[in-house]
Amino acid sequence: MASLNVGNLGEYLREQRRTAQLSLRQLADAAGVSNPYLSQIERGLRKPSAEVLQQVAKALRISAETLYVRAGILDEKERDELETRAVILADPSINERQKQVLLQIYDSFRKENAAEAAAAAADAAADADPGVDPGADPGADPGADPGVAPDADVAAESPADAPDAETPLK
Repeated sequence: MASLNVGNLGEYLREQRRTAQLSLRQLADAAGVSNPYLSQIERGLRKPSAEVLQQVAKALRISAETLYVRAGILDEKERDELETRAVILADPSINERQKQVLLQIYDSFRKENAAEAAAAAADAAADADPGVDPGADPGADPGADPGVAPDADVAAESPADAPDAETPLK
């Protein structure tokens, strides 16, 4: 059976199991999975579900999010955000109101930084493509003279036909 690409999950699990001084059988029992299945995960032959990873993480007393990242279920940025939130929510030295305020501040900083990163990326893209004027009107005719208003040439065609301000219209 070919080894699946699970981001060194099996090696990491084996290392964590050994650090916790657990046998394969002990970890399998604690996580509620079969011994052969856990062995296949450690050897990279099976890709476990998020539920199994959560059970194994709980048995090893490690972060399930770390296992999700290693298994390719969660990306690194999402894990960092989840772990930060978990640490704030688990802190016994601050009350619930303080936790909520901290999370709101954290979210506002993340949104602000994401907006700045998006603006910087847009500026970099505009700098990389000199044919694009970031201040240009996207609906404007690219061949039009930028110094002349689009309707100016229509009014200049026949000034004699234009109604006089003092002459009433028929």
